[in-house]
Amino acid sequence: MLDFDLAEIYGIETRVLKQAVRRNLKRFEGEDFMFEVTKEELSRSQIVTLNKGRGSNIKYLPFVFTELGVAMLSSVLNSDTAIEKNRNIMRAFVAMRQLILNPPDGDMGLQNEVRRLKQYVEDYFTDQNDINEDTRMQLELLNESLAALSVQHKELNKPRNPIGFRRD
Repeated sequence: MLDFDLAEIYGIETRVLKQAVRRNLKRFEGEDFMFEVTKEELSRSQIVTLNKGRGSNIKYLPFVFTELGVAMLSSVLNSDTAIEKNRNIMRAFVAMRQLILNPPDGDMGLQNEVRRLKQYVEDYFTDQNDINEDTRMQLELLNESLAALSVQHKELNKPRNPIGFRRD
């Protein structure tokens, strides 16, 4: 989670959160707790234009906190609001992990439904392909018939030699 998102959740300013983290950097050593976004990563984001107004642009590179980093924040931020919000965030992390590791049984029904729909679409396209093959053959027959008629038409409309005497 990004530092400014966490600051909003905890109801504090981003600078206060960053200041508390910087004062306790030993608690956040290693990328499994927290890391700072690089300028290259920030420049690849969707934000390509500067916002108008003082203080509305990102001046300092944001911190990104992992699950362990969010848990460590509870020891750095001692307000009751921060502790309560931190509990809820940790519960959300645990719930997401449980969902990923043990998908609910309803998921199997969804997978079966997707498989059934895939089979239906494949059968439909196979039928369409067969129809297209029949149509292609009919078009070829039509083209051959039109070519034969065109040849007959040319033979019938050949310029004929005039009947009668020639004057030189």
